[in-house]
Amino acid sequence: MSETTEQNRPAEGEALSTRKSQVTRRGGGEPGARGRTTIADGVVEKIAGMAARDVDGVHAMGSGISRTFGAVRDRVPGGTTKSVSRGVKVEVGEVQTALDLEIVVEYGVSISDVARDVRENVINAVERMTGLEVVEVNIAVSDVKLPEEEEEEEEEERRIQ
Repeated sequence: MSETTEQNRPAEGEALSTRKSQVTRRGGGEPGARGRTTIADGVVEKIAGMAARDVDGVHAMGSGISRTFGAVRDRVPGGTTKSVSRGVKVEVGEVQTALDLEIVVEYGVSISDVARDVRENVINAVERMTGLEVVEVNIAVSDVKLPEEEEEEEEEERRIQ
């Protein structure tokens, strides 16, 4: 019986961490690795949409038609709230994702700088929040917002209300 207790004792110089790792293997590995996490496309779309809108020089997201329908939908009482995923399309795999963004930039800004900043911000946000590897972010600039267009929109909004 004394032989059995001697075998269960850690050998001289054996680290305590070695014993701990033996215990975790018994339950099937690290607790964080037990099971599977799936992330819906809509989740990545919202993260990317918010990250893209945070960049200076981005006026809006989506094409003119989607923005028009979105504006009408936003004014309907009891309707859905503003869609943060407008202008964002994603493909989510097991460990990677690819994104397509459609943006409207403000007049006077460098489109290449805005696109670079959007790409960096979106990649950082998506990878940090989801753990997915972003393999590509394609950006389509569909319009440039001119200063006089803003005045026209404000007048149109006053007439609609």
